[in-house]
Amino acid sequence: MNTDRFRIRPGKRVSLDKYDPEDSKPFRDRSKTESLLQKEVEQIAKLQERLYADNQWSLLLIFQAPDGAGKDSTIQHVLSSLNPQGAAAKSFKTPSSEELSHDYLWRCYKALPERGKIGIFNRSHYEEVLIIKVQPELLQFQRIPPPLITKRLWDERYEDINTMERHLVRNGTVIRKFYLHVSKAEQKKRFLERVDDPAKNWKFEFADIAKRKQWKAYRKAYEEVFAATSTDWAPWYVIPADRKWFTRLAIAQIVRETLQEIDPKFPTLSPKQRAELQKAKQLLLSE
Repeated sequence: MNTDRFRIRPGKRVSLDKYDPEDSKPFRDRSKTESLLQKEVEQIAKLQERLYADNQWSLLLIFQAPDGAGKDSTIQHVLSSLNPQGAAAKSFKTPSSEELSHDYLWRCYKALPERGKIGIFNRSHYEEVLIIKVQPELLQFQRIPPPLITKRLWDERYEDINTMERHLVRNGTVIRKFYLHVSKAEQKKRFLERVDDPAKNWKFEFADIAKRKQWKAYRKAYEEVFAATSTDWAPWYVIPADRKWFTRLAIAQIVRETLQEIDPKFPTLSPKQRAELQKAKQLLLSE
């Protein structure tokens, strides 16, 4: 499958109208995708083992989406086989008092993956140019000196984010960013399922309805984010999300291809280490 069509090129003006949330090419249904997904997941697990052993590179996967787009289930299915020792998922919710006492990148920066590990951000620093941009009254809680809140605030934040991500990439953190592109009709369907199914009631918050009423504002904010922050070093992918089975396969393929591009290696032992291995083997066999 060619996933390159989902990648946003740097400096490109973005219109989400040009991306079909129901796109599942070249598949018509999920019948052929389940076995493919399993193979991708198995490959990811093998590559993760090499990444962990190599202990040089790290991989950061960022997930953003409207409510109900399927971030949680996608993360669960795609990354279910990862060794917890070498991976960690972080969900960013309403900032705490401590987090609001720092700059807006602080809480995400301290959650970055170590060398050899995969980090998964369920929402991220991009909330600061999405929800805060749509609801600028939230800026008052960030305690930013008033003279610094100018008309250039959002452009400055885009610049800060790009600079931060480039710094990370230059130091060995590979970044891939995914937007799960769900249609408004499909979101409505999933919200109603959450309301009607007692097992899913906990997933629904009334605040989701308020955000749904701001659909166009959020859509515009996302388009501006993609145009400003999809770079060669940290690209955005707009992944169709109306069909979860396709969403999972597309993201799994991109993650697997990214790990293959990193091409981590198992450490090469020195002659002394090899000699010690053989000595240890003989001692074990002689017990």
